Amino acid sequence: MGLLLADKVAIVTGAGRGLGRGEALELARQGAAVVLNEYEEPTGQAVVDEITAAGGQAVLVAGDVSEVEVGDRLVETALREFGQLDALVNNAGILRDRTVVKMTPEEWDAVIKVHLRGHYTTTHAACGHWKDSKRPGAIVHTASTSGILGNFGQANYGAAKAGIAAFSTIVAQEMAKYGVRSNAIAPAARTAMTESAYGQIPLGDSDFDFWHPDNVAPFVAFLCSEEAAHISGKVFGVQGDTVEIYQPFTSVAVIENDGKRWESSQFVERVGELFEAGGIVPQAEFMMTKLRYTMADRG
Repeated sequence: MGLLLADKVAIVTGAGRGLGRGEALELARQGAAVVLNEYEEPTGQAVVDEITAAGGQAVLVAGDVSEVEVGDRLVETALREFGQLDALVNNAGILRDRTVVKMTPEEWDAVIKVHLRGHYTTTHAACGHWKDSKRPGAIVHTASTSGILGNFGQANYGAAKAGIAAFSTIVAQEMAKYGVRSNAIAPAARTAMTESAYGQIPLGDSDFDFWHPDNVAPFVAFLCSEEAAHISGKVFGVQGDTVEIYQPFTSVAVIENDGKRWESSQFVERVGELFEAGGIVPQAEFMMTKLRYTMADRG
């Protein structure tokens, strides 16, 4: 098989380091011309230079992707420099970890803005172009297990990432008739951002570095390609040499009251049926302990 993205054009946000850098490099390696976004211009330009030095095509649009002007400029740059747009990878993000009672409004707003609004600005601009031009497109959004499962000290980040998973699903529904696909990944990797949440992640003894951020990029490139044209509205876990698929919230048990309005006191006796039938404990749980692959126990 040839290059998955030959003659394609893609946008990658937050492409200066970590996951975004790996994604931009892999998309270029698979034949795509890449429009990179990075808040810090020198950091982003270094990745552009790396791609062009290897014979690829890339340009940089520096700026805060949560600003509508930057989202619009990314799409405009793709069309002006390369004549088309085929894929969008929404990756840009930040962390401001704090328990909710200690979290400042500024820490809440900053995370929600970069993640949720940053996903909106680019998706809005790209989907508008694809709808008007009657061209198909592919979007890969970046959610997180912190949003799907929940993680201590990450109320702002987890809320944003859960919102992104829902956003991706809704965009997939709305844009299906225009030939636009929308999927999300919940990646796990050793980056500067995750080290602030988990501490230094061990390298391990294997020749294969399971937590290297570049391991996420090949699946992203696949989702951007025409080989994945039948896949949309899904959330995938991606880390190391593994890819998982997540099932959305699903009702697992129900109680009914024979066609009559409930009395509040009835739940004293009846609500336990839900937990027993669903195999769910009623107490708060640390859901990240349910991860199939964790940074804490795998080097």
